[in-house]
Amino acid sequence: MRTGSEPTTARSALRARFWLCLWGLAWAMFGVAVFVLVGRPGWAAACGVLWLVIAVDFAVVVRHLRQGPHYQPGRDVPPYRPPD
Repeated sequence: MRTGSEPTTARSALRARFWLCLWGLAWAMFGVAVFVLVGRPGWAAACGVLWLVIAVDFAVVVRHLRQGPHYQPGRDVPPYRPPD
């Protein structure tokens, strides 16, 4: 049911983003290392930029997870205001 307040009550799957960030960080580091060893500086730089973007996203996700229920409400908190 749509209530019209979805932007203010939307939830993000922070734990999924956390694990996807870890996976992305590992692959970006691997890409940087391999492309440096192979001698492809352009691709290594692209993986380095991706690594930086993922690291910033990872920091945001960890910050929101540490802030607690305000950003990650429990299952007893409804995702929207119940209809009148």
